[in-house]
Amino acid sequence: METAEIRRRWLRFFQDNGHTVVPSAPLLYDDPNLLFVNAGMVPFKPYFLGQERPPYQRATSVQKCVRTLDIDEVGKTSRHGSFFQMNGNFSFGDYFKEGAIELAWELVTRSQAEGGFGLDEAKLWVTVFHDDDESIELWKRIAGLPDERIVRRGLADNYWHMGVPGPGGPCSEIYLDRGPEYGPDGGPEVDEDRFMEFWNLVFMQYELADVRSKVDFDIAGDLPAKNIDTGMGLERIASILQGVDNLYEIDEVYPVIARASELSGRRYGASHDDDVRLRVVADHVRTGLMLISDGVVPGNEGRGYVLRRILRRAVRAMRLLGVDAPSLPELLPVSRDAMAPSYPELQRSWGRISQLAYAEEESFRQTLRAGTQILDLAIADAREEAVREETTGGPVAGAPQLSGSKAFQLHDTYGFPIDLTLEMAAEQGVSVDEQGFRRLMAEQKAKAKADAKAKKTGHADVSIYRELADALGRSVEFTGYDQVASEARVAGLLVDGSSASHAREGDSVEIVLDRTPFYAEGGGQLADAGRIVLDGVVVEVDDVQKPLGDLIVHRARVVSGELTVGDHVQGLVDVQRRKAISRAHTATHMVHKAIREALGDTATQAGSENAPGRFRFDFNASAALPPSVLRDVEARVNALLADDLEVHAEVMSQAQAIEAGAMALFGEKYGDEVRVVSVGDWARELCGGTHAQRSGQLGVISLLGEASIGSGVRRVEALVGSDAYDYLAREHALVGQLTEVLKVRPEELPDRVGSILARLRDAEKEIATVRQQQVLAAAAGLASSARDVYGVSFVSHDAGEGVSADGLRTLVLDVRGRLPGDRPAVVAGTAVAKGRPVVVVATNDEARRWGVKAGELVREAAQVLGGGGGGKDDVAQGGGSDASRVREALARIEHVVGERVTGR
Repeated sequence: METAEIRRRWLRFFQDNGHTVVPSAPLLYDDPNLLFVNAGMVPFKPYFLGQERPPYQRATSVQKCVRTLDIDEVGKTSRHGSFFQMNGNFSFGDYFKEGAIELAWELVTRSQAEGGFGLDEAKLWVTVFHDDDESIELWKRIAGLPDERIVRRGLADNYWHMGVPGPGGPCSEIYLDRGPEYGPDGGPEVDEDRFMEFWNLVFMQYELADVRSKVDFDIAGDLPAKNIDTGMGLERIASILQGVDNLYEIDEVYPVIARASELSGRRYGASHDDDVRLRVVADHVRTGLMLISDGVVPGNEGRGYVLRRILRRAVRAMRLLGVDAPSLPELLPVSRDAMAPSYPELQRSWGRISQLAYAEEESFRQTLRAGTQILDLAIADAREEAVREETTGGPVAGAPQLSGSKAFQLHDTYGFPIDLTLEMAAEQGVSVDEQGFRRLMAEQKAKAKADAKAKKTGHADVSIYRELADALGRSVEFTGYDQVASEARVAGLLVDGSSASHAREGDSVEIVLDRTPFYAEGGGQLADAGRIVLDGVVVEVDDVQKPLGDLIVHRARVVSGELTVGDHVQGLVDVQRRKAISRAHTATHMVHKAIREALGDTATQAGSENAPGRFRFDFNASAALPPSVLRDVEARVNALLADDLEVHAEVMSQAQAIEAGAMALFGEKYGDEVRVVSVGDWARELCGGTHAQRSGQLGVISLLGEASIGSGVRRVEALVGSDAYDYLAREHALVGQLTEVLKVRPEELPDRVGSILARLRDAEKEIATVRQQQVLAAAAGLASSARDVYGVSFVSHDAGEGVSADGLRTLVLDVRGRLPGDRPAVVAGTAVAKGRPVVVVATNDEARRWGVKAGELVREAAQVLGGGGGGKDDVAQGGGSDASRVREALARIEHVVGERVTGR
């Protein structure tokens, strides 16, 4: 049975049993505690935590998930995969243990001809929490399971919670006996390879407190309602129904292994090491495909770094399999075709997905080339250190080793994989302090885990808002699409973070109204400001947020009077600010559309901020936006402003919105009903923000420029309306001043300024040439001033400011050439180029025979200057940051020459 068919059967079965089918949330879900959705229940967490009221009592989904904590274990066993799909059915205060067990048993054992999975009842086992007698009796009565196939287990195996205070409860897992060829008999406690767990039924019935670990927590009491959260691994059940050994061999994964085997000439199943690499490739290519599809862009932080690491591990695994050519163009389309039956959007987004993935592989190939050069230098240093130890009888004499810190730097800073470092160092006879590297990696992981754990305390912070939401009894009604003033009732107050019945003059307060015209910050749009008033009471609102679900909280200060819960007030939005922000938001939609017209559908929005009179817009792009394209985009949107298009909003289903061509933003949470904002029939997006009524109200849009804000992400900043007019007026005045000073017409300014700059550059070159000639003219005099340093002809010279590094190098080599070649000679020079000191040292053949090397001398001098350097034994160059110590650096060189010659 194909995986896509298993997915369809799951959703159809539970829909037929009264469950609402909920689409998978995007992998980059809006949860401060998670990089990605990592479990099927994550989108339903607000309902389980009591933060929001569920819109349905029964739900089912097939949720995309990514787990990265054990990414290094991927491929080593058949259990670890970074991307997976979780089939789930959920009950919010509706059915409980009996209903969950009945539904599970029916779907699992119903024949395939009747729409079930058709598993053999005689091969099914279950586990239950050790004192959950109720579940044991239910399994016996509903499924007819005998005692020997019902196993009691403890907290570590059969109890579920989120690792933080909140809901939890016992669970029951369903296992399939795959037969004696997979391991010994005896049930799940004996062998979990033979007895494969594929479905976990969680019975949430307790409120947990002080959660100290998986098995150490307190139970505060019963939940107000008992809930069901079940999870069946789609890949697990697919491997069972397709008769294959593991998740890597199912129809959605194995085609990539087959193609990678074909490219590499390595047969899957012939070698454990090759099998691990092939599984890494299959898993990571699929994970990268799904992450990019959901809007993740390769980068150096957070989600982007995880994606970058996953793609690079796939490329690296192909290199270890002997494939040096670009591999993602061969593998990614295979994964797309395997996943498209379940996720047709992969075909629609293929241009953007492939562009980002292929660019990342090429970037990594460049990293490998650069990293190889860095590694070669590090290996050379390790060998040199070993030689020094050999000379002095040190502890690592004769055993060159690359330090763990250097290996970690290559990995962490340059993205150079440790296995590649080990391989290439071994090829050159150099070992690596792998233990030191692993220690530094462990420290980094521990810090990351500590940071993640610290973030989890955020669950407790919303409790006070939950109380306000419960007191309100329903969602706050937002009237701001049609109104900027609304009558409302004060439903709740917080003063200094605590619930209060009233607030007095001077208090900073958070206010919940039963209805409000104030827009809460979200979707890139800044919050409204304004006033809340009634007779004798004035409250200044300066921020509006949604800390919990649809609860709108006004953060404000009581200017006069006393505000009391239950008061009937009037909310007055600052109209000028609202209009300015709304114009900016409409402009953002228009610029987004125009950029996609110019660059293609791959230029998707990656973030925005809509503020009064200005906005910034981030979008995915592999290269800078050419100035001509930026001008075309600006001209396009301003032409549409002149057309005065109507801006209108419609509420429709998600399916209708997509069919109408509306764009959705990655990572945004949308309900079944969505709001679609259209600018004429041209730009159409899912959006919950406020907008101008017509495009002509924007006046003018002025794009200030664009720049990179990260790998593959560009940012355009712009002004709208009167702010844009003021900016253009200042620009016009500046052009007027320049035309008057230069005595040209405005259109002639670029040519005139260009010619002035060209003459200036020519003059600077002439000055540099004269200075160089003056410096070289001193060469003969410097050679004649050579001093004797223990038998070495030594010349040192400070050329001062204005001499380039190349000029100094030429001078030093010229002086060396003028010195007699029958005795050792060293020439050292310093200069200050562009405010930074530079040092160059040259030695002749005789000096090198005496053991005096230019590279060593430069490193000594560069340390004095607060920098570094290096080079060959005959000539080397370095620099630093402290220009006041150039003469001290020259003195250091002379001192080291004496040490090398005398051996002291």
